Amino acid sequence: MSFVLPQSSSSARYAFDGVRAQIRDLHTENIANLAVRARELGDVIALWYGEGDMVTPAFIRDAAKAAFDEGLTFYVPNMRGHGPLNEALSEYQTRVHGRPIPIARTTVTPGGMQALYLALELLVDTGSNVVYVAPQWPNIHNAIHLIGGEPRPFSLDFKGDWHLDLDRLFATCDARTRAIFLSTPSNPTGWTASREEMQALLDFSRRTGIWIISDEVYGRLYFDGDVAPSILQIAEDGDRVLSVNSFSKAWAMTGWRIGWLTHPSGVADQFGAMTQYVNSGTAAPIQAGAVAAIRQGEPLVEEIRQRIRTGLDLAYDRLAQIPGVILPTKPRGGMYAFFAMDGESDARLACAKILETARVGLAPGHLFGSSATAFLRMCVCRERDQIATALDRMVAAMN
Repeated sequence: MSFVLPQSSSSARYAFDGVRAQIRDLHTENIANLAVRARELGDVIALWYGEGDMVTPAFIRDAAKAAFDEGLTFYVPNMRGHGPLNEALSEYQTRVHGRPIPIARTTVTPGGMQALYLALELLVDTGSNVVYVAPQWPNIHNAIHLIGGEPRPFSLDFKGDWHLDLDRLFATCDARTRAIFLSTPSNPTGWTASREEMQALLDFSRRTGIWIISDEVYGRLYFDGDVAPSILQIAEDGDRVLSVNSFSKAWAMTGWRIGWLTHPSGVADQFGAMTQYVNSGTAAPIQAGAVAAIRQGEPLVEEIRQRIRTGLDLAYDRLAQIPGVILPTKPRGGMYAFFAMDGESDARLACAKILETARVGLAPGHLFGSSATAFLRMCVCRERDQIATALDRMVAAMN
């Protein structure tokens, strides 16, 4: 049997004068073509998206419903967040990071992606660049491009495990570099920066004035402790550090679209102003649900963490039974198994084969940059039985 990559349907492109080049050239990263084929096949276990299968628990939903019933349907007076949520985030971050994070350092956003976009808007000029650690989820590259900056990927070294070469990273920066971006734990690799690496990044920022943007959305989905090493554990208020976070992953709230940005208090007014003109604040009842998540959600975070760990252990055990599978050292965080197939340089073809023969949907590595084209990503934040069934199918089909 031969396999071909699913093709996107052609659609007319309409050219209008005055459309910015960054917008005209923008495109969505496409798992959608494989998803179309999955609907045709039926009975596909879709593990390509970065999303668990747990419905947001009732205590969070009920808090949002109560806010609606109590009439919390007006503008939030503070563009940077409703008071109860800002207070809860301040207390939460102070507790998990062991350093005071006052309310003045937090801005609530409609999703982690909005937090990242505001961070880039603060820093990036046309002609400037952002160096980002890759493999990396595709949104960062395109967001930098959209604003008018130059996305400059810097690849982790891979020799059975993912490693960050700090000297090479720093040498990639130049006079036009405004920020270094990293996600830790990483999507897709699960690579997690150590405290020593965070300190080296912070020291470099202090020497050069280059900002550090740390995406810590998966920070609580860490297997060697309660929280992954964070730059917030060592940075002072005056440091050029921005931390992006979200309720999506650790609290099972992907569809709620709420996140937050931790920043120096000295740029709080700027983030408040940008929020006013970009989105006029995050919906008040959604913020009420987030308060409940922060105040009551520690058992939920632990449940999700254990679900991922179980899925990851199972994935590594069963994938090792497939000839030619290359498994990196088991990641310390995140929600993905990220593996390669020996002799397969384009994982899109491997994903198409697995979809057709095993009825399992995986994300091809080309979505995450040129250093990941041979890799496949499997989301393991699912019920154990679903992961087991998917892996049974893959082992049977690929053996």
